[in-house]
Amino acid sequence: MWGKILGMSLVLAALLVACSEGRAVRGGFVGTRGSQFVVNGRPFYFNGFNSYWLMYMASDPSTRVKVSDTFVQAAKYGMNVARTWAFSDGGYRALQTAPGSYNEDMFKGLDFVVSEAKKHGIYLILSLVNNWEGFGGKKQYVQWARERGQYLNNEDEFFTNPIVKNYYKNHIKAVLNRVNTITGVAYKDDPTIFAWELMNEPRCQSDLSGKPIQDWVAEMSSYLKSMDKNHLLEIGMEGFYGESMPEKKQNNPGYEVGTDFIANNRIPQIDFATIHLYPDQWVSGSNDEAQNEFVEKWIQAHINDSKSIIRKPLVVSEFGKSSRSSGYTVEARDRYFGLIFNRVYGCARRRGPCGGALFWQVMAEGMENWSDGYEVVLEQSPTTVGVINQQSRRISSLNQ
Repeated sequence: MWGKILGMSLVLAALLVACSEGRAVRGGFVGTRGSQFVVNGRPFYFNGFNSYWLMYMASDPSTRVKVSDTFVQAAKYGMNVARTWAFSDGGYRALQTAPGSYNEDMFKGLDFVVSEAKKHGIYLILSLVNNWEGFGGKKQYVQWARERGQYLNNEDEFFTNPIVKNYYKNHIKAVLNRVNTITGVAYKDDPTIFAWELMNEPRCQSDLSGKPIQDWVAEMSSYLKSMDKNHLLEIGMEGFYGESMPEKKQNNPGYEVGTDFIANNRIPQIDFATIHLYPDQWVSGSNDEAQNEFVEKWIQAHINDSKSIIRKPLVVSEFGKSSRSSGYTVEARDRYFGLIFNRVYGCARRRGPCGGALFWQVMAEGMENWSDGYEVVLEQSPTTVGVINQQSRRISSLNQ
């Protein structure tokens, strides 16, 4: 009998711990302490994914289930952070149909994404604009300004033109102050949101000095933080080095993009750094061995700099392997994921700055026409899911 009572006590204790852990993930804003993430004052390490399409699918009742199913599957395999778009500028089924004008159905789709993420214990990183043309991006903002009489030379004037900058600030304001129609909580007050991202992969190749992006990040980060002091903020960078420490440009894959990993991330309002990893694109034509060598050096260089120079946490916020790249196999993808996961886990285990990794990307079943080659359909990818699940277990063990 005492054995049964003891056993029941141990089960109850385990349940209480599990519940308290659940509250820790769902109940508190993610913060930082030095170069570590924290929730409710305790270290927080994570494993997650990208799914840029969530708002789009959630905005249509007939496809909304894909969002719910994705969160169910992700949570099942221990993933607890997702990165997605909080933008869709101009074009078909836009969120922002014109500067300052919004499609309520699309915004309700984003409301659903936030509420479903909360339900399944998944934090969200919400990106606010695209560098690329997909879903509008800086090209659409510049076009809007041209339509209103502004003479702009190129898309990179997104970063410098006062009219365009005000359009973007208005979008920040609209999203942060949005009151979720499902939860009744303003986005800026919702701890389900892990962080805001200023831009997906900012680049300004018309001015490699880095000044346009440095000034833009400083201005926009100050503006955003003036409205929201609850949430973390990151830039959305790929990790390219620039002019502030030119000796580090040797780590770049042979070119620059007008960003500066060191200077941009040292801006006080930026809370953590990010890197992306696409060796199949960046060092294309090289073999797997050379690409893996680049991956290891890229991650280690940014870990070292995040720890000793920037002194903020680091997230590998995009990485993937395309089925369209030469020599692709699922086994090669699994090895690639495993290589990055091992680096991230090794750093986290030593209480280093790398808090987690988000692969590109999860897609739901029946989305074949959205394929970009990098998608992982969890229900159809048992070996890749095994690699992901192992990482989730290892990473979560560090939060005890």
